[in-house]
Parts: sequence; C-alpha cells; structure tokens
Amino acid sequence: MRLPRAFVLVLAALAGCSRELTDRVAAPPAADWFVDRATASGLVFNHFNGMSGALYDAEIFAPGVALFDYDNDGDLDVYLTQGQMLGMGKTLASASIPPADPLPLKDRLFRNDLTVSADGTRTVRFTDVTEESGINVTSYGMGVAAGDIDNDGWVDLYLTRLGRNIMLHNNGNGTFTDVSRRSGTDDPAWSISAAFVDIDRDGWLDLYVGNYLAYSTESDEACTTVTGQPDYCPPGVYRPAGDRLYRNRGDGTFTDVTARAGVGGEARPALGVSTADFDGDGWIDIYVANDSTENYLWLNQRNGTFRDVALLAGAALDADGDAESSMGVDAGDFDNDGDEDLFIANLTSEGHTLYGNDGMGGFEDWGARSGLRPASLPFTGFGTAWFDADNDGWLDLFVANGAVRIIEALTRQHDPFPLHQHPQLFRNLGNGRFDDATARAGAVFQTSAVGRGAAFGDIDNDGDVDVVVGNNNGPVQLLVNQLGQRSHWVGVRAVDSTGLRDMVGARIGVSIGGRTYWRRARRDGSYASANDPRVLVGVGTSTGAARVQVIWPDGRGDEFDGVRTDAWTTLKQGTGAAWDPARQAR
Repeated sequence: MRLPRAFVLVLAALAGCSRELTDRVAAPPAADWFVDRATASGLVFNHFNGMSGALYDAEIFAPGVALFDYDNDGDLDVYLTQGQMLGMGKTLASASIPPADPLPLKDRLFRNDLTVSADGTRTVRFTDVTEESGINVTSYGMGVAAGDIDNDGWVDLYLTRLGRNIMLHNNGNGTFTDVSRRSGTDDPAWSISAAFVDIDRDGWLDLYVGNYLAYSTESDEACTTVTGQPDYCPPGVYRPAGDRLYRNRGDGTFTDVTARAGVGGEARPALGVSTADFDGDGWIDIYVANDSTENYLWLNQRNGTFRDVALLAGAALDADGDAESSMGVDAGDFDNDGDEDLFIANLTSEGHTLYGNDGMGGFEDWGARSGLRPASLPFTGFGTAWFDADNDGWLDLFVANGAVRIIEALTRQHDPFPLHQHPQLFRNLGNGRFDDATARAGAVFQTSAVGRGAAFGDIDNDGDVDVVVGNNNGPVQLLVNQLGQRSHWVGVRAVDSTGLRDMVGARIGVSIGGRTYWRRARRDGSYASANDPRVLVGVGTSTGAARVQVIWPDGRGDEFDGVRTDAWTTLKQGTGAAWDPARQAR
C-alpha cells in the first residue's frame, strides 16, 4: 500500500521579481535546438496538484498555459493555471497539509518585457504582475482559452476549472474583471479544454467548452493497477459531463445554444478541442478529442447547427476501428496540399494518430505509415501542435508527455510521482513521414516530467516558434527555439478593419519561391492551452518578398503583395487587393 504523501510547492522567486534572458550571451551549443530559459527569464512557477496519496483523478490533468498579448505591447505574455489541495476531509485524516509557501496558491500572470538592443540582441524579462492585474483566482485550475469576447481590441481569458469556470474580462489598463456570472459562461462541470470560435461568421467569438467527467473528490472511486496496487481510475468509471456551446450575443454575454446547435447529444469525456475549416466550405468546424470513446467532428451546417460526421469521415476511430484515449489535438496542413490535417496524442501503447485530409473533409489514419505511431507507443501525449521548428516550410510536431496510469518501473524505484516521461519532437521529412528528432533537439528533451499543457508562439519575436510547457506538480518550462532562426520566414498578424482585433480563424496563404503554404490563425488546439494567434511560415532558403492571400472568417478575401521575409507584418482586413477565395486552388 502506498503511504500517504504531500507535495510542497517550492517557488524560487517572490511576486514582482524579474530576471533576464539574453539570447546572445547564453547561446546554447549548436546541437541544442531548444533550451529551457524559464528560470533565467523570470518565468518562475511550480504547479501544485494537491496530491495527498489518495490518488484523486483530478490531480493528474492540469495545468494548461496561455500565450497572449494582454497589454498590446507586441510581445507574448504568459498565464499559468494553479492547483489547490484536494479532498481536505480525507486528506486531513491520512496526510499532513503542506506548510505555507512563498506565494499563495493561485493562477499567475507574467508580463513579457521584451527589449531589442541596437545590435539586435533580444532580451526577454518576465515579471509576475498577478497582484497588480487584479487576478485573484484560487479555485482548482485546469486550462485556459484566450479571445476578445467584446471586440474592444483587448484579449480576454476563459479559465476551465474543477468546479465553476471563470471568464476574465481585460479592462485595457493592465487589470482584469471576473465577469463569469454576468457573461453566462460559468459552467459548473469539470472542464479542461475550451476554444473561442466564430461559428456563425457574425464577427463575434463564440465559445466551445469541452467537459470531461461528472466527478468530485467526494465521488472518487478506488482503482488499482493490474498487479493490485492503488492507481488512478480510467474514465469509464465515471459518467461523462457533456460539452457546452455558447453563442456570443455581442454585448459581453453568451447564450447556451448546446441543444439548439445539435452538439448536446451523447456525452463523451472531452480532453482536447481544435477548430478549423475541415471540409473547405469557408465555415469553421470543431474537432473534439475524447478519452477512450469516439472523437467528434462537428461539421458546421452554416445555419447555427452542427452535425457529427467523425465516423463517416474516418476521424472517430483509428485504422483498426478502435476508440483511443485521445488527449492533445491540433489541426494543420502537414503535407502542404492546402487542407487541414489532424494530429491526436494518445495513451501509452496506443500510439499517436495522424489523420490525412482528402481536401473535402474525409480522413485516413496515417499514423503507422508516417512513423508517428510506432515512435510514440511508449508515451502518453498531452500538449501538442503543428509548428515549423526549423522553418523549412514543413510542419513538425512537439508532444508533451506524461502518463496517467502509474508506471510500475518507477514505483519500484520509489519514485514519489511515477508518471513522468520526456517530451518528443518529430521532424517532418516532407514525404509523408516523420523522424523522431528528440535525441537531437537538446538536453531539455531528456528531462523527464509529467507534461500537460503546451502553448506555442514566438516569445522573443525572432522568427521562430517557442514552446511553454506546463508540467503537473512541477516547474514550468520555456523552450526557446534556437534552430528556426537559421532559415528564412514570413510572419503575419491578421487583424480586423479597425486594426485592433486578431482575426482568429483566418486562413493565410504565403506564396514565395514557387511554393504556397497555407496556415491558419488560431489560438486553440494543443491541450488546455492557448497559442499565439499570429502565423509564422518557414520558407527555408527563399528570400525577397512574398504574396500573401487571406481568407477572412467572414469568407471575404484580400491579397497583399510585397510582404517582407524575416519580419513580422500586420495585415488589416480590407486594405489588400480584393480577392475571391472561391478561386483558391485546393
């Protein structure tokens, strides 16, 4: 029998502290494609999952993270969700409570104060601004979604919790206000991943909330490993909670349209959510990764309703016809044929899934032939995304790994939290196959942790994608990309006609060097996390100017000539040459 235990949250810096990260001074060896700069940059945060030895299922699913520009200064800030002690009554009877910590247990907001010197040296400083922001969230955190709910040009946050969810309105002055109840989005279910998405093309972001299980610590069941040792329970032990869809009224409030939209049928335990136009009709669809049951592909019917076509489309089950324990998910055009393919991270022994899109919303499981499934069999994947790690024009994959069932080998080593695994990086070879590049990616990829949420974006604005990883019951990691900047790139921020609001859902085609790359402006995907909404396209050795075509969320198109390489460019709707997206070659 495992002895009761309590983990102490250890934070290395007090609120308001700030440290520096200087790229040029601390350049890693050439072999290190990524290096962890969290501590050096002042991004100091340790997640606490509240474990006491009682093995409550909720303690192993967080934390999520968000990359978003809350102060509109042009660089990405970081939001991190925090846990609490779980099951106090049961815990008091069986284990000691951790002593007081340097910082209170609550979510944290870190401001990025990026500076660029005259010689081009980039310095990232993170400062904990939680107190001055007015954010005081002390419930048990899971994930976070980001989006501008009232079109005022300031990014708001939606926090999923074990308990009532929270909507934080960005006041535009560095502070946030809790508008959960007034907005009508304080869903009381156990939610993990959520996504802001304009389902009806009216210019207002709606909200899809992926709910997991009808669970509380009071209803927690006792489960065991195959050898009879206490373990966390599989999802089938509990009843699914059922997802929710909220339509934005345009006045800061939302209406629950779950039943009306047709997404309130059979409940399944949702863990990941990704939105994209999968069938190429110009309307955003919703894909949901469900745990141990069929996945959803909610096809937008263009009238406010959705239809689940996952089974017919070949995206509900794996190639063997089995439902998988799907967690992390992302959509992207990995083969550069102009449509949105899907990647799903699964449980140990299942292997990850790659669904190739035929261009009309039909999918085929290419996990085995791509090399992704066999390379991932020993791992349980969570936070993940398509991103071009080396800027060669082909989308690669990062996966944050960490088990959910106790690893017996680690238990025999008396490991206090026997779930940890190292992350993986898969490099796209451009021929439908992937190379497991984990061993070459840097020392940080040999670090074992219980990886969960991962957010992707250009932290230092140097033209490659960095990754922030939230580790369960461990420190946050900031994986700074040292590889992508060796190749050329085109960076695009797509905004509305006012120039204030990121146009999430816009499709962006970059033509240069005789090739065209299609990407999507998105914040969702991964697992319980929010990404940089800007689009960064690696173009390899191509230089000069690019032609960029944008299909806006309302279906209209603009074309922009002369967009520079190796620079970030803001493209405003209606300021390019009018272009008909119906003529796009698919």
